[in-house]
Amino acid sequence: MKKDSIKPLKIAQAVMIQHTLFSLPFAASALLLETGGVIPSQKLLWIFLAIIGARNGANALNRLVDHSLDAKNPRTAGRHLPSSRLTRFDLWVFALACILLLVGSTCMLNWLCVALLPVALAMVFTYSYTKRFTYLCHYFLGATVAIAPMGTLLALNGAFAFRYFIVSAAVATWVAGFDIIYATQDIDFDREQGLHSIPARFGAKKALYIAAFSHLVSFVLLVLWGSFYQVGFWYYGGCLAVGSLLFVENALVAPGTLKHVTTAAYHINEIVSVLFLTFVALEVYLP
Repeated sequence: MKKDSIKPLKIAQAVMIQHTLFSLPFAASALLLETGGVIPSQKLLWIFLAIIGARNGANALNRLVDHSLDAKNPRTAGRHLPSSRLTRFDLWVFALACILLLVGSTCMLNWLCVALLPVALAMVFTYSYTKRFTYLCHYFLGATVAIAPMGTLLALNGAFAFRYFIVSAAVATWVAGFDIIYATQDIDFDREQGLHSIPARFGAKKALYIAAFSHLVSFVLLVLWGSFYQVGFWYYGGCLAVGSLLFVENALVAPGTLKHVTTAAYHINEIVSVLFLTFVALEVYLP
C-alpha cells in the first residue's frame, strides 16, 4: 500500500502536523524554566495532550474554513481537500477529536485553565476568519499559538504572572513575523478575493520590514524573559542562536527576493523553537 493512500497519514499531511514544533518547544521551555527542571509528570501529560489537540484541531478547522479559497488559489489548489484526497467529513471528525482532546486534557489541570477554556476555544475557532476583516490576522494567529506557553504556565501555577505575558508576546510576534513572510506569496490573490493581510495592505516591501521588526521584538522579549529567572550563558546563547536564525530568515526574503519564502517562513522556524528548547534544557540541567 502506498503511503499517500493511508488516510491517517493524509490527515497528518493536510494539517501539517510537524508544525506542532512551532508551539510545543516554547511550552516545554516555559515548563523547564518555571519548574527548574523538576517537572510534575502527571501535569506534563495533560499539558502535552492539550497542546496537541489545540494546534492540530485549529489547523484542521482552518483547512475546512478555507476550503473554497484554497480551491481558487493556484498555490493551494493541490491541498488535500481541494484535490479530493480527503473529504470534509474526514477533517471534521479529526477536528472534533482534537477539540475533545483539548477539552478533556484541560479539565484534568486546574480551575483557571477550565475557566479560560472558552477563550482558547474561541481563538481556535475564529482565527481562520480574521483575514476576512483585518490585516492584523497574522498577530491574531500569533496570539492563538501563544496560548501554548501561557496555558502551560497557568496549568503549573493556577495564576497569572507578568513574565507569562512576556514569553507569550515573544511567541506571538515570532509567529506573526513568519506568517507575514508566508503571506507575501498571495498578495494578488488576497486583493482579488477581498482578503486582508499586511502584504496585501502595504505591499511586499513594507510587509517584510514589518515582519523583520516583529522578529526583533520577539528576540528582545526572549532576552527579557530570561531576566525573570536565574539564567546565564546557555540561555542567552540560545537567544543569540535564535536571533541569528531570524536574521537569516529575513535576509532570505529581503525586499525583491521572494523565491525562498517557504524556507524562510517554515523550514527555518521549525528549527528555531527546537533550538531554543535545547539551549534552555542545557541551562536548566547543566551545572
